[in-house]
Amino acid sequence: MADETIGIIGAGIVGLATGREIALRRPGTRVVVLEKESEVAVHQTGHNSGVVHAGLYYAPGSLKARLTVRGVSLLREYCQERGLAYEEVGKLVTAVREDELGRMEDLYERARGNHVPELRKVSREEIREIEPEAGGIAALHSPRTAITDYRAIAREYAKDIEASGGEVRLGFPVTSLTEVPGGIEVASAKDRVRVDRLIICAGLQSDSVARLAQDRAEPRIIPFRGEYMLLKPEKARLVRGLVYPVPDPRYPFLGIHFTPRVDGTVEVGPNAVLALSREGYRLGDISLRDLAGLAVYPGAWRMAAQHWRTGIKEYRGSLSRRAFMRDAGLYMPNVGVDDVVRGGAGVRAQALDRDGTLADDFRIHREGRVTAVRNAPSPAATASLAIAEHIVDAVFGDGSGEGSGRGSRRGSGDGSGKQ
Repeated sequence: MADETIGIIGAGIVGLATGREIALRRPGTRVVVLEKESEVAVHQTGHNSGVVHAGLYYAPGSLKARLTVRGVSLLREYCQERGLAYEEVGKLVTAVREDELGRMEDLYERARGNHVPELRKVSREEIREIEPEAGGIAALHSPRTAITDYRAIAREYAKDIEASGGEVRLGFPVTSLTEVPGGIEVASAKDRVRVDRLIICAGLQSDSVARLAQDRAEPRIIPFRGEYMLLKPEKARLVRGLVYPVPDPRYPFLGIHFTPRVDGTVEVGPNAVLALSREGYRLGDISLRDLAGLAVYPGAWRMAAQHWRTGIKEYRGSLSRRAFMRDAGLYMPNVGVDDVVRGGAGVRAQALDRDGTLADDFRIHREGRVTAVRNAPSPAATASLAIAEHIVDAVFGDGSGEGSGRGSRRGSGDGSGKQ
């Protein structure tokens, strides 16, 4: 129906990309994005390290792999058209020990399955040509991996929604979802909105909001805080591009790495420690409600039983700069504990199953008039335009998104202007 109203809960990058996709692909449909904060992109998007992932890590054929590979090209084109930062600084995934070479080879084959462009293996000597200060005995080099500013991109998506006649309503914390004839009533403490269909892109609160819609109870969101160090300005020049470790396939986290930012700073991190609050960006942030939710969920205890040793190591790094930088020095030997200061932190919304398994792939679930994004951690920002296509296809069932090339790019010259 051309006169439908589609509600989206959450003004992070995925919610805004989805609203934009609906507004551009289905003229006449009213889009209302509802956000509890006073501005867009406050949580995961606003604390993102800015990496545009090329698709190295994801199982070929998975939703993550398909949407990331497509999302990169869409995002690159969008940034170019809008004059937004997009710098292909390249990435080294570096092995520092002989026992990592087998995992690096597996990663290479996985990346080839995802058609990562221009990826190649490099020797110890070639590492030094790419990153003169880097350590390592061998590496994979992805020259097309880029950095950007996701918060600026999210603000641009919001402009697109509003330019198409939609609305981004801030300061609207959702308290209830009620099915009404022909639609859903979304209420906050002070206001309410009736929509024909609802899309939940609530990030750190995605399971809580989904429960308001009577969606399935699992997976649950477990918050992991990722803390960063910042290189002192005189040391930032030592890092040209992204320098990453070979990841451990048992975890969805990529390990501490060196990340140049578009503002010229260089981050070291993140670690991954269990946060004591879903929006706990500082070590002392504690939510009794969130802790109680963890305590009663069997999956949290099963996860702890499997990974407690890793958890202790990560907490040591959280409390001690020296411990944090111990492994980082293997990848940049001339950067030590005296060369960094504490930086910011982000919180990752990690979905966890009842059996203690950390969900790896994106999970998007539709039930009647409600579509819920239940797991969309990194690389969701990279894939945001492709995720939006996928969600809109699922909601409307028209199949006009992925592969059409028009769903996310059409209308990019709409006059909303450069950020």
